[in-house]
Amino acid sequence: MQNSQTFEEVRDSLLQHPVYQKLTSAERVRQFMEHHVFAVWDFMSLLKRLQRDLTVTTVPWMPGREAQYARFINEIVLGEETDEDGRGGYISHFDLYIEAMEEAGADTAPIRQFLARLAAGSTPAEALNAADIPQSVRQFVETTLDIALHGQSHQVAAAFFYGREDIIPDMFTHLVRELEASGKSAERLLYYLKRHIELDGDEHGPLAERLLSYLCAGDPQKEQEALATAKQCLQSRVQLWDGVSNSLTK
Repeated sequence: MQNSQTFEEVRDSLLQHPVYQKLTSAERVRQFMEHHVFAVWDFMSLLKRLQRDLTVTTVPWMPGREAQYARFINEIVLGEETDEDGRGGYISHFDLYIEAMEEAGADTAPIRQFLARLAAGSTPAEALNAADIPQSVRQFVETTLDIALHGQSHQVAAAFFYGREDIIPDMFTHLVRELEASGKSAERLLYYLKRHIELDGDEHGPLAERLLSYLCAGDPQKEQEALATAKQCLQSRVQLWDGVSNSLTK
């Protein structure tokens, strides 16, 4: 990825990535999911950081500064951690994706072992340093966690909006179209993808854009930093898709 590319050029290259048209067999869908599940997991670190910044999570409780955006973040957390599962119950989007992987016969061992290493006290870098986690996945997760842990609120919001809520409906629409055309998709995966197209496109995306504007507060420096973070996130996603695409070629 060339740093000389504009934000719009990076975004276009992501939406026109060849990986979408390579999902032509059940095995390729499984390989895609084994990479992508890490992006499903690390999204929550961005969301939880925003929840910490915009809501009150301390005891004793004190009134928050902006109820409108606190409600928005809490609604997304509610959906991401306890969404309708399409079968009369509730489920986190991460666990829904794991279900979709199991339904498709994808290997969940790498993501489960990664989480087990984290639970045992490993740092994210240590937990990612495993032979069964591709380099493209490691760089993507490390980029996300670095922003979630060390970025300023407006930079985290930029990653959240531009890197997820804004781009996901377009990306997932490509995926759904190719999966349905190939006839190789699984019911739970399609439910996950269509649920995000619906929520992010109709509700979460516009609100996330307003949140970013609120946090930048018209400050040109913050707006520039937000755009730089957004570009970094999209470049990181292109590299993730490159890794998936290369594995499908093999």
